[in-house]
Amino acid sequence: MTAQTWRQQWRLFIRFCARPYLAPRRRHIHPRAGWVQDWLPDIGWRDLLKWATALWLLNMFLFGPLVIGVAQSAGATHAVSPTQLPWLLALVWAPLVEEMLFRFGLRRPAIALWLVPLMIMALWNGPGLVQGLLFALGLYLIYRSTRSTSVPAPGARRWLKRYRNHFWWIFHASTLLFAALHIKNFTFEAFEWWMLPILVLPQWITGLVLGWMRVMHGIGAAILLHALFNFGPLLLVWTTVQLVPSDMLP
Repeated sequence: MTAQTWRQQWRLFIRFCARPYLAPRRRHIHPRAGWVQDWLPDIGWRDLLKWATALWLLNMFLFGPLVIGVAQSAGATHAVSPTQLPWLLALVWAPLVEEMLFRFGLRRPAIALWLVPLMIMALWNGPGLVQGLLFALGLYLIYRSTRSTSVPAPGARRWLKRYRNHFWWIFHASTLLFAALHIKNFTFEAFEWWMLPILVLPQWITGLVLGWMRVMHGIGAAILLHALFNFGPLLLVWTTVQLVPSDMLP
């Protein structure tokens, strides 16, 4: 596998978003080790950090002001308290469960038929014992389903061909659903439907990057980038809380 420059990665990403397709992976997946190789990113930490930094800068200087302006118009407040930051939720639970829900099945559509309902149940009430057990069950079933690779039956091959032909719609639908999920981060005094796309614009752009990362570099790369992306805003808020007197905080 030849290394890609930062500019080449951006070009591939933009081309992919314009026409999503199930291209061959960046590395060869051995049939007997595919179940574990999918979890091992084939992209370096330096490149992951570059992508996270690019998303932070886009949100801070481009999308952030738009979201703040619309939120103020709607009288919306963010559900996360600056004094009670959800480190575990944002850095562990959300990257794991949301990536399994919205993006693992992009490469494995047959598994998505049962994994998506399982992850919806796990995500519904947030971290907890039952939800954790559901997630663990999902991982075990994925292992059982992917530890060996067999030649698909003729009917399965026809189904996979139709899936590939409609992948454009499936990819963008999963990204939009991922973005829409994050509207729950706000509470509103007044709400108009036109506000929804703007309020979740950062998550939509981030979802495009995460989806491309999953398809081209594996689910492990998408999970790590998701965690890195969430870490930046939390660190910024935490630093601000440490510097601002407590009586000035909301």
